[in-house]
Amino acid sequence: MTIMGILLFATMAMIAAIAVDVTNLVAAKSQLQITADAAAHAALYYRDTHDATESKVMAVDVATSGMPEGVYGVVLKPEDIKFGRWDYDTQVFMIDDTSRKAVMVKTGRISERSNSVASYLFQLVGKTDWDVVTPAVFATFRPMCFREGFVSDGVVDIQSNNGFENGFCVHSNEYVSLNSNNTFEPGTVVSMPDTDDIDLPRSGYETNDGLRAALRSGVYRLRILNKMDDLFEGLLTGDPEYIPDYITDTTVINIPPPTNSLKSSDLEPGHVYRLNCNQSGKLTLESGETPFSEVVLITSCEVKFSAGAVLEDVIMANTNTSARSFNAPSSLQLGRDDNCAEGGGVELLTYGSMIFAADLKMFGAQLLAQGDVTFAANATGIQGAQIVARGEISGTSNMTMGFCGSGMENNFEAEYFRLAR
Repeated sequence: MTIMGILLFATMAMIAAIAVDVTNLVAAKSQLQITADAAAHAALYYRDTHDATESKVMAVDVATSGMPEGVYGVVLKPEDIKFGRWDYDTQVFMIDDTSRKAVMVKTGRISERSNSVASYLFQLVGKTDWDVVTPAVFATFRPMCFREGFVSDGVVDIQSNNGFENGFCVHSNEYVSLNSNNTFEPGTVVSMPDTDDIDLPRSGYETNDGLRAALRSGVYRLRILNKMDDLFEGLLTGDPEYIPDYITDTTVINIPPPTNSLKSSDLEPGHVYRLNCNQSGKLTLESGETPFSEVVLITSCEVKFSAGAVLEDVIMANTNTSARSFNAPSSLQLGRDDNCAEGGGVELLTYGSMIFAADLKMFGAQLLAQGDVTFAANATGIQGAQIVARGEISGTSNMTMGFCGSGMENNFEAEYFRLAR
């Protein structure tokens, strides 16, 4: 009985060791993994606007706040953080400290740092501690909704008889409102935080073909609008990250006031122009035989496009905060009608709102507004259209919007971050 008791005690001690020590080891590894994930996200987030050294310091601070050095020792050092690129196909991380695309972080509790995970009952068989290292990889990505589609913090209000083709995205951080007789092809997305909040008439699902399949739940931070100050500064200073290839001279040419109207012949291609107005100042861009082409215009005027105006390879950035910061009576064409070929795109940026009457045409065009964007009937964006608004997006009827997939190469975009491994 004594021998059996000893054997039973030894067996139970081993089971207890497994229960206590393995549980402790798993808990320690989980804590290190959470810390690695948080540090990696912080490193890549800060890398978007800071250099590699500063970003690593921030990541170490995040790790230390989660696992204080006085309790856990040093779980993360700057040399444990590597920037580079992540290949999703091969699941391989390639180190490149100049990259802003991905980061690998390895947190650890190891004997050489005197903070390894101690054992309890396993010490009876000579195992005093374990080395634990946990890697995390975060990589950047760009949601397709921010390449082509409608995205707003406020309501997206779409009326009736509109068509949305495969790949196009309609998103609101509040809710989407639809009338009847809209068509959503397979592959389109209609998203909001809670799909139950969608605003529809009584027979909305029956009269909006494809809507149920298109519905998604989700929230987006409008990071590109948060970078608006950087976009304006980059255009003024000639930052190659923001200046398109068709600009050959980044020296800013100041247009003397008072200038109330401009024709395409007033703006020589390849240059950056600036025109300042007071808050009540207005500027009309006249339509003509030739489009406004290959220019950047930075202004503080309320800009009106005359009927039939055409813009191709143009960036217009407006600090005007009015409800009509950019406006047009009818038939405004933004971008070259070239069947999604490279080049010809247009970007309009404003701290205010945009309002366009009927027959707005978008061919590789991007509209970014800190206010609202409103457009009336017969809008066409079948060859590339993106609208991002801090306020509401409102479109009426008889428009066709589709995913181009190319011809939007000069879009202003912001990086988003996700755990890759």
